[in-house]
Amino acid sequence: MKYLKKISLTQWIFIAMAAGVAIGHYFPDFGKELEILSTIFLRLIKSIIAPLLFATLVFGIAGSGSAKAMGRVGLKSLIYFNVTTVGALVLALMSANYFRPGDGVTIDRGVQTELPEGKTSFKGVLESATPASVIDAMAKNETLQLVVFCFLFGTACIAMGDRARPVVDFCRSLGDVMFEYTRYVMFLAPLGVGGAVASVIGAKGIGVLFGLGKLIGALYVALAAYVIIILGIVVVMFRIPLMRFIRAVKDPYFLAFSTASSEAAFPLAMRNMEKFGVPPHIVGFVLPAGYSLNLDGSTLYLALASVFVAQAAGVEMTLTQQLTMITTLMLTSKGVAAVPRASLIILAATLSTFNLPLEGVAVILGVDTLMDMARTSVNLLGNCLATAVVAKWEGHELIPEPDEPSAEPA
Repeated sequence: MKYLKKISLTQWIFIAMAAGVAIGHYFPDFGKELEILSTIFLRLIKSIIAPLLFATLVFGIAGSGSAKAMGRVGLKSLIYFNVTTVGALVLALMSANYFRPGDGVTIDRGVQTELPEGKTSFKGVLESATPASVIDAMAKNETLQLVVFCFLFGTACIAMGDRARPVVDFCRSLGDVMFEYTRYVMFLAPLGVGGAVASVIGAKGIGVLFGLGKLIGALYVALAAYVIIILGIVVVMFRIPLMRFIRAVKDPYFLAFSTASSEAAFPLAMRNMEKFGVPPHIVGFVLPAGYSLNLDGSTLYLALASVFVAQAAGVEMTLTQQLTMITTLMLTSKGVAAVPRASLIILAATLSTFNLPLEGVAVILGVDTLMDMARTSVNLLGNCLATAVVAKWEGHELIPEPDEPSAEPA
């Protein structure tokens, strides 16, 4: 029992992943039934997001005492988001043209795949960011709408001064309660991860780990290059304490990777970045905004997948066409998180725009889960770093909070 207490959350997640693969492969029917564990865990996580985001963001903005300061944080966040997105897209094109994952793959133009509908235009993104009802936004976990509402609500609290103090104090207490609630929910993380992996392997077979290996390999190499080169340069430029940052993000990173869900890691990422030393109002604004506006892992994937389909269809895109495509992706991928199955929607829209066969989406669907794990975890990593960068840019020292009991299974 003492030995079990020494096992970290990350280690429990790896154990659960391995157990999930084994169960899904050797007992596929039972593995598919374990999806209920993942569903329960993710539902509990989703129950955290809205109240936690409301509490931390309103308290953070009101505590900053300045709407002007929050506007400055927003502008710096957008600058960071767009610069890193350009780097991700360039690396995607380099990987696609070097590895040429589409060569040798045949696209069956008779294959049809149903895609969810969604608004992918710039107008649609603006509309989806505007809350018609904060209750509806909370119910649907529309993070960008919540950010907009909380920004205006927090600014109103600043304007009200002492009369808003009871509301601000309530938000501070609510945030503390939700972090404690998160600690309890995280005890279930290994079960949720194991159930998710077992159900995928049980339903699709162990072959899902090896199909279209060249495409998967090209994506993983490109994402690794993005983390090492782009994010590495950012760490050096802003003098982010690397080892402390790694310790802060490793648990939410592996949680996002193993569940292929940014939402699953969101509460833990918020808490860990605050413990890392990022002020609450910056974490509360930058992290949820990044979930809609800074999905570099997904954007990189979309660029690579689009070129992959062109190669598989025998279409040689010129450098000018590729640059035009990544410019389009840079705009249409913003707000992508607000749309169900968003990456597939954006990919389908991009293929249609450049007269590439939509059937390519069906080819990718077979291994999309493995690629989703990688791009989701990189999205999370980039957004965690964004909070630290904006904090340093604002002149804050990243002084860690005192150690508290960690959310690890007993």
